[in-house]
Amino acid sequence: MLWKHYVFRRGNDVHEMWHDLFQCRPVKLLYITGRGFDIRARTILEQFAQAFASSDAVVMEAEMLLLQLPGYHLSEELQEQTESNEVRLREIFGSLANARTVGIAPVSGEDDVSPSNALQLSVAAVLDRVSDQTDVVLDISSLPRVIFLAILTGLLNKLIPNKLCGHPLMRSKINLQIVVAEDPILDAHIRSEDPSSDLVTIPGYSSALHEEAVQDWPLVWFPILGENRLGQLQKVASEIPKSAEICPVLPHPSRDPRRADRLIIEYKEPLFDIRRTPTGNILYAHEFNPFEAYRQLLRAMERYRDSLRIMGGSRLVVTPLGSKLVSVAAGLACFEIRPSEATASYRVGMPYAEATRYLADISQWGTSSSELCALLLTGDAYATE
Repeated sequence: MLWKHYVFRRGNDVHEMWHDLFQCRPVKLLYITGRGFDIRARTILEQFAQAFASSDAVVMEAEMLLLQLPGYHLSEELQEQTESNEVRLREIFGSLANARTVGIAPVSGEDDVSPSNALQLSVAAVLDRVSDQTDVVLDISSLPRVIFLAILTGLLNKLIPNKLCGHPLMRSKINLQIVVAEDPILDAHIRSEDPSSDLVTIPGYSSALHEEAVQDWPLVWFPILGENRLGQLQKVASEIPKSAEICPVLPHPSRDPRRADRLIIEYKEPLFDIRRTPTGNILYAHEFNPFEAYRQLLRAMERYRDSLRIMGGSRLVVTPLGSKLVSVAAGLACFEIRPSEATASYRVGMPYAEATRYLADISQWGTSSSELCALLLTGDAYATE
């Protein structure tokens, strides 16, 4: 298990970690965030810039990649909020260095290029900026799941090319952080509608559905459930064989103890009525700790992989529709279990139906109880793992 030991901080502990991480050392920083409507991205950057400055880090080089997200239909209010966020993000980061805008190709099927290929090209443009940095920070607060999961798995693949070598998490020499202002209740009120007619797969995780030689292998689908994602789930479900074993993933423990029950009711028809999924197949993922959720999902995938070897092989498919921390956990689990060799008797896939329209009530941000969270995935902290 790659993250048997891990570094995860919440709230004020994040500031202490940042101070210790950057204190009085040379830093080459790459900060990646989204040009989106979610104001939590600028809240995080404000706190990060303050902690970074107080650490007395020696800034050798710093760059912010501001990911522009075309192809989404937003209300006029959300468009204005997006522009306001960009102005503020540039102002905050201007104290460190300049920001660079990187356009993300639409992944909603509105272009001549397929959504999966468009996503792959976009991720490549981001990864090209990763070279000799000492620190890479990926803020997922205002990034759609399909975008940040593609970048996250791409970064891990670049920084950990060999998962089997000794101490793989420290060999990259780059401190990779994932930061987010997490509030599952607020996320549940951001509605995604009009899923694309074309499925998009995370780059490197398409063979489970598309490789002809493995289509006879049994398929196990792990849909990670979240509010207001019914249309997206139904679109992915239309591409999942009727014979597939379905293991819905629900948040537990959760800030709202009734959340899992409501999700079962919301997805009752497509999963439990039509597909006749046994309730005993339900998996529970820790809502507050992404590393615990990663372990829970990884172990379940390993059990199915091992037990289905007698059938010749297996296909393990994950669709992340839950909170952002649990979605990160899914990305970590899929990255770790993904086979390194083409002769392996299993495949891993992450199909997604990206929404083309987002709806949100900006007034709810004022009452949000978002909590700053940071995951340190690679680097010096794992030197003694």
